[in-house]
Amino acid sequence: MRLKRHEQNPILLPDLTSPWQCTNVFNPSVIYHNGLFHMHYRAQGLDWVSRIGYAVSVDGVAWNRLSRPVLEPQDGTDSRGVEDPRVVEINGRFYMCYTAYGREFVGQPTHAGGGIRPMIARSDNLISWERLGPIVTGEDNKDHVLFPRLINGRYLTLHRRWPHIWLAASDDLLTWREADMRPIFGPRLGNSWDSKSVGANGVPIETPHGWLLLYHGYGEDHVYQFGACLLDLAEPWRVVKRPLAPIFWPEEMWELRGDVPNVVFSNANPVVNGTVHVYYGGGDHVIGLATCSLADLLDFVMVEGGD
Repeated sequence: MRLKRHEQNPILLPDLTSPWQCTNVFNPSVIYHNGLFHMHYRAQGLDWVSRIGYAVSVDGVAWNRLSRPVLEPQDGTDSRGVEDPRVVEINGRFYMCYTAYGREFVGQPTHAGGGIRPMIARSDNLISWERLGPIVTGEDNKDHVLFPRLINGRYLTLHRRWPHIWLAASDDLLTWREADMRPIFGPRLGNSWDSKSVGANGVPIETPHGWLLLYHGYGEDHVYQFGACLLDLAEPWRVVKRPLAPIFWPEEMWELRGDVPNVVFSNANPVVNGTVHVYYGGGDHVIGLATCSLADLLDFVMVEGGD
C-alpha cells in the first residue's frame, strides 16, 4: 500500500509578490464542503512569521487564494506564528485546530517548554475565525485534531505530548481537564520508521470498522513518513490495527531538500468520491497532493495491522 503523488505536484507554491507568503507555503488543511475544496495553509514571508492563508478549488488541484491571511498573530503567545491548521465541520460549524508559537506562555510549566500551544478557533464561513483558547498551557504541545462528531456526547481531540499521541475530551471546547486525557500510542520499539516520534495527521475518517487515522512519524534517521492505523469507533483511545509498514515518505527533490529536508507533513485527508486526498507540505516549502482508494487503504490496515 502506497499513496500516489499527483502528476501536477507541487500544487501550491510561494507567491513571490506577497510579503507574507513569498518564502514558504506548507502543512495545509483541506475540507470538502458544498462541492468545493477549501484549503487553509501555513505561510511564511519576509519576516519568517507563520500566518494562515485560505484558498479554494473546484478540483482540489488548481487553487485561488485570498490576498490576505485569515489568521495571524495577535499577542505574545503567538508572536512567532500561527501554524499547521486542521479544520473540521461539526454540527454545521467549522473548527480549526492550530498551533500558537510565542515568546511567552500563560500558566505554570507542567512539561517541557510552554511556548507552543494547541489552540482551537471556530467559524461559520471558513474565513472569519474566533479564537476559543488552548487545550493545554504550560507545555509544548501540538499536532492536535478534532474528531468530526461528538462521541458519547463529548468533543474529542488527538494531541501530541512528545513523543506520544494523546486523546482529550471536553464538554464545550473551552475546558480540557487533565483527568480527561490519556495516551493512545507512541513510537514503535526497535529500528522502525516511527521509532522516535509520532503525531496525528488529518481528521480521523469514520468507517464501519473504526476510525481510520493517518499519522506521521520518524526514526533515528529523522525522515518523516506516514502510517495508518485504526481506532475503535466507540472507544477511540483503543488501537485496533496498526500496520508496520509506512504508506508515504519523501522521494521528490522538493521533499528531500526544502526549507527543512526529508519532510512530508500532512494535516488533511478528506475523502471525496471514495478517494482519500492527502495534502501535505514538502520540505516545509511547498504543498503536494497524494491519493489512494479509501477501500484499498482500509483493506491494507485491516490485513496488515495485526490482531
